[in-house]
Parts: sequence; structure tokens; C-alpha cells
Amino acid sequence: MPKKISATESITAGAPVRERLLDTADRLFYREGVRAVGIDRVLAEAGAAKASLYAHFGSKDDLVAAHVERRAAAARGQIEAWQLKVPPAERALRFFDWVVEWTRTEGYRGCPLQHIVAEVCDPQHPARTIVAAQRAWMQGKFLEWSKAARVADPRAVAGALYVLFDGAVVASEHDGVRRAREARWAAERLLAG
Repeated sequence: MPKKISATESITAGAPVRERLLDTADRLFYREGVRAVGIDRVLAEAGAAKASLYAHFGSKDDLVAAHVERRAAAARGQIEAWQLKVPPAERALRFFDWVVEWTRTEGYRGCPLQHIVAEVCDPQHPARTIVAAQRAWMQGKFLEWSKAARVADPRAVAGALYVLFDGAVVASEHDGVRRAREARWAAERLLAG
């Protein structure tokens, strides 16, 4: 079952300032959005001074990028660990089982990377660069899994699987796990040819 950073994760009082800032920002940005959460609130909840923010991150944009990098790295780690347990030919379909479980986790509020794309319009923003790299990595995984499943057109199937994944994650934020299950159903038929 995928483990994500909890939206209610508490901050350890003795943690280094950088980690307190990042933990607080990560929790608040995921739960409420990067535009809705101001730096003063992050600082207050982290118990940190404004100088600490600038010393460790430079700006809110850099803190947002650190939040996105943390989430992307966690997702890559979870997916890589999960892959070790699944035969290559089954990975494309079984990935959707992982998505179903992810949408069931406490505090699930959709994909944090999709949120960033929706909230941060500047394509040069450091967080958008991280999102683009993560999306390219994920597209590569879908292609790898489609080839291993020996589908007739791996590139087309990989693209369709990505669309199913994106749609499932967005819709599950509003409709619960049902949409993720429907995406898995569609992926199974797509992979069966």
C-alpha cells in the first residue's frame, strides 16, 4: 500500500529548523494549496523566524519547490519499491492497484504535482521544472511497463495509461476511490488489447 506524507503529521519540536519549515510547508501546501498558505503562517506553525526561511530556502518559491521535490522523490521511491514485488509484465496493470490504495489513504487530496500545475502558472517556476521531470519519469515508466506487457503499440498504450492515471487521481479527489477502480478496469482492457 502506498505510504504518503500524512496531512496531519506532527512536527517534532527538536527537529532542525529547515526540516520544521519543510514539514510544515509540506503539510499545509498539500492540504490547503500553495497560494492559500502564506509564509507567515508557515513560519508561525514551524516556530521559525523569517530569517530562517531565507537562510534555508531563499524564498517561498524555493520552499514550494522543496515541497514538490520531497513529494516527487517519495512517489518515485514508493513506485520503485513496489515494482520490485511485481513481475515486469504485470506492472502496468498492477500500478493501478497502487493508485486505488493511494486514493484510500487518510488525508488524500489528489496529486500534489497536479495541484502545483494548477496553482503556479509561471513555466519557469522551479516547482514546475520538478513537475516536468517527474512527469517525464512517469511517462518513461508507463512505456517500460507497456513494453514488458508486450502490447502491440507500447507508446500509444503508455500515453493512454498516463491519461487514465491523471484522470483517476483528479477524479478520486472528488469522487473517492470509485474513479481509481474505474481507471484500473479501463487499463486492464487496454492492456488486454
